[in-house]
Amino acid sequence: MNRLLIIPPFALLIAAAPAPEPKALKASVDALVGFGTRHTLSSTTDPKRGIGAARRWAATRFEAIGKACGGCLTVDQPAKNFTGPRIPAGVDIVNVMGIQKGSDGSNDVVIVASHIDSRASDVMDAVSDAPGANDDASGVALVIEAARLLSKEKHRATIIYAVLSGEEQGLFGGRLLAETAKERGWNVLAMLNNDIVGNTVGTDSRVVADRVRLFSEGIRFSEDESAQRRRRGNGGEDDGPSRTLGKAVERIAGLGKGLKVLHVRRPDRFSRGGDHLPMLEAGYPAVRFSVGVENYDAQHQNVRTESARVYGDTADRMDFDYLAKVTALNMRVMRVLANAPPPPVSVVAAGAVASDTTLSWDAVPGAAGYKVYWRSADGQDWTNSKAVGAVTTYKIDRLIIDDHFAGVASVSASGEESIITFAGAAPR
Repeated sequence: MNRLLIIPPFALLIAAAPAPEPKALKASVDALVGFGTRHTLSSTTDPKRGIGAARRWAATRFEAIGKACGGCLTVDQPAKNFTGPRIPAGVDIVNVMGIQKGSDGSNDVVIVASHIDSRASDVMDAVSDAPGANDDASGVALVIEAARLLSKEKHRATIIYAVLSGEEQGLFGGRLLAETAKERGWNVLAMLNNDIVGNTVGTDSRVVADRVRLFSEGIRFSEDESAQRRRRGNGGEDDGPSRTLGKAVERIAGLGKGLKVLHVRRPDRFSRGGDHLPMLEAGYPAVRFSVGVENYDAQHQNVRTESARVYGDTADRMDFDYLAKVTALNMRVMRVLANAPPPPVSVVAAGAVASDTTLSWDAVPGAAGYKVYWRSADGQDWTNSKAVGAVTTYKIDRLIIDDHFAGVASVSASGEESIITFAGAAPR
């Protein structure tokens, strides 16, 4: 087994980077809770209460960050009117985005996202207080803190810091984000959705403070029948773009001393969803971060006490040191993926009825080299790898493809790796 332990240069830079500040994260959560409710159907004009005031606050935060970095961050607010079972009369969904343009002028994009809207027990109640501290002011605070710190650096790809609306009413912010990406021709390298990322004590009082859950899709929702047949024939059910992104998060997490990653092999929590799902439906690589253990009494509940049991999503139930660690992990992933070249579009494996396997792929613009990965066909995680330089074909001697899976990542001059493209058979 060939496990590489060499620390690449970018890992040292990540280790020396400024850390997210728990106090800054708490200040953002407190500000969002202070709007009373951020329900999608609440006021858009009240200066102090409702979704409109909260969105204006987020835009102001991005504007201040942009000013501090000399204009490196600009604010955009795509909007569209949506209707649905939870918004029967229709409402304008507005996403607030901070856009940090990449240095190479490409359409490559890395997105970190959260939803700003909140809800009470009744999903149609736009009047009652709905503090939404953990769901999902925690994610918004993470996005803004990441923007504050990463805006001080330069990155090859564009980073989109996205604060989405309408999640609780039907994932409409995620739908608008997917439509925006398509309309603008973004090549989305990754979408990191952060939803409920700030508590460590569960409903049953168990404490989980050492890990974060990561949810990823295996077989692509967006694949047509012929693509599904190819994936089935190649055995790539555990290596779709979202799953591969999840594996990259695991690898990057392993370079530091922060949280462990529990990589859950389903698109989201059981029978539930988030704003990354519309991105998956549109064909983009997307994953969801969420806490290691949830407190269901603090989700979708009116603030109240019944028989000594406390309900409500308030900031006092959060752990801001933990939220800082989740923020740091997101930032490490964003740094790597925003500075790595794009992954190879496709990788072809040849080796049927042979004792060796040859991989081939098209050159990736900006790649200084490539790294070949392989593993036994009965395993999920890559166990072997080799840097092969600036080539577009590589033969792995004495590797029988019947018994193994393989893939290729693009690598930058400073060692950042793209997500891995799974190797399949040549199209027939």
